[in-house]
Amino acid sequence: MNNEEPDKKEEFRDHLATVTEKGERIWVYPKKPKGKFYRLRTIVATILLAILFLVPFIKVHGHPLMLLDILGRKFILFGVSFGPHDFHLFVLAIIGGIISIFLFTVVYGRIFCGWLCPQTIFMEMLFRKVEYLIEGDANKQKALDKRPWDGEKIFKKGLKHIIFAIMAFAIANALLAWVIGVDGLKELVSKPISEVTGKFIAMVVFSGVIYIFYAYLREQVCTLICPYGRLQGVMLDPTSIVIHYDYKRGEPRGKIKKGQEQNLGDCIDCHQCVDVCPTGIDIRNGTQLECVNCTACIDACDDVMTKIKRPTGLIRYASKNEIETGVRKIFTPKAIAYTVFLSLLFALIVFLLSTRSDYELSIVRTAGIMAIEQPGDSTKISNLYDVNIINKTFDRVEPTLEVENIKNAQVKLVSGSLTLEPESVAEAQIFVIVPKDEIKQLNTPIEIAVKANGKVIDVIKTSFLGKVRGKAGLK
Repeated sequence: MNNEEPDKKEEFRDHLATVTEKGERIWVYPKKPKGKFYRLRTIVATILLAILFLVPFIKVHGHPLMLLDILGRKFILFGVSFGPHDFHLFVLAIIGGIISIFLFTVVYGRIFCGWLCPQTIFMEMLFRKVEYLIEGDANKQKALDKRPWDGEKIFKKGLKHIIFAIMAFAIANALLAWVIGVDGLKELVSKPISEVTGKFIAMVVFSGVIYIFYAYLREQVCTLICPYGRLQGVMLDPTSIVIHYDYKRGEPRGKIKKGQEQNLGDCIDCHQCVDVCPTGIDIRNGTQLECVNCTACIDACDDVMTKIKRPTGLIRYASKNEIETGVRKIFTPKAIAYTVFLSLLFALIVFLLSTRSDYELSIVRTAGIMAIEQPGDSTKISNLYDVNIINKTFDRVEPTLEVENIKNAQVKLVSGSLTLEPESVAEAQIFVIVPKDEIKQLNTPIEIAVKANGKVIDVIKTSFLGKVRGKAGLK
C-alpha cells in the first residue's frame, strides 16, 4: 500500500485537470477571485485594455500613432513610419521580445500568462466578469447549468452569449484597427460589403474566433493550444520564481478541530485555492502545466490565513529551492546569460533606431557605361548614375542634387523622377557633367549633395570615371 502512495500523489501529472479519462471536457467553474493581487491585475488589465481600444484613435499630424499593417508591410510606431526597408529592425525587435518572454519565464515563471497575456486579460477581466454578473458565482453557475431549459435559464444564457458576441465583435474591431487603421475601419463600416470584402471577412473571422475562445474553449487555449505553456517545462528550473505552495509549512494538512491538540501544518484543507483556479488544478500538487500564475490561489489562501490568524504566504511567488532551503536566489547563471544577451540585443536596436534617418539614398555610377563627351561641347564629359531615394516620412519631397567638390559641375536628369511622395521610393538616372579641366585622374572622387526643403539631407560619395589630362582617355 505504501508503495502505491507516491504514484497516487503524482497521478495528477498523467492527465489534464479539465479532461476525463474518456477525453470528455470537465467544465471549470472558478469562484470569483478577490484580494490584493486581483486588484493589481485589474489595474494592469485596465491599462492594457485602454491601450488596445484607444491608441488606434490617436493621430500625430494626421497619421496613426500606432499601425501594424502586416499585409501591407507598413508599420507606424509612436508616429514614426517603418517599411520593408526597416525589416531588420523588426526582426531584431521580435527576437528581443521572444527572448524577453524566455528570460522572464526562466526567472519569474509564467508571469506573462497571468498578467499580460490577452487570453487571460479578456477571459478574467471581461468575459468572466459578465458571467459572474448574469449567472452569479460558481455554485449558482453549476446549478443553472444543471436545471432544465426554463425561462430564466434561456434568458440568462441568451443574454450572456449576446453580450459575449458583442464583446468579441468589439475586440475584433479594435484589433483590426491596429492593422488597417481607424480610417480603414471607418471604410469597412461605411462602404458596401462588396467593396470591402477582404476586410469584412477578416472582421467576421476575428469576431468568431474570439467568441469561441472565450465562450467555449477558455482554459483549453492555455493548456492545449498555446505552445508557450508546453515550453514552460523546458524553461523552468528549481530557481524559477513561480506560484508555489509551501508544503514544508502547510503539511500535514487537516481541518481544525476545536478542543483537540493537533500536530498539523498551516493548510486546513479548505480547498479554496482549488475552487478559485481558472484552470481547475490543485496548486498544492506543485508546479503544473495548466498553471498560468494568475495569483487567484494566493489571494484565496491569504484570505483564509488571515481569518484563522496564521501568517499569509502559504501559497506565494517562490522558487522550488526557496521552499526547500528558505533562500531566494533570482539571478542564476542561466538568467544572467539571458539578461546580458538581451541587453546587448536591445542596445543594438536602440542604436539602429537612434541612427535611423528619414531618407535612404543610393547614387551609383551605372555599370558598363564609360565617360561620354557632351555633344557640341568637347570641353565637358559626363558619367551616368543610377539614383535610388527612399522617403520614410509622411511629407512630399522634391530633392535636388548638386556636386560639391568639383567646380562648374552639373547634374542633369535623364530618366525617371526625383519627386518623392510620402513613404515612397524614387528611382532615376542622371548625368553628372564635369569640365575636362577638372578631371586630374582616371577615377576622380566626387561628392553629390542631396537637398530637400533647402537642407542637405545627405552627401553621397562616389566616383567619376574620366580621362587623365595629356593622356588617351576613355570615350
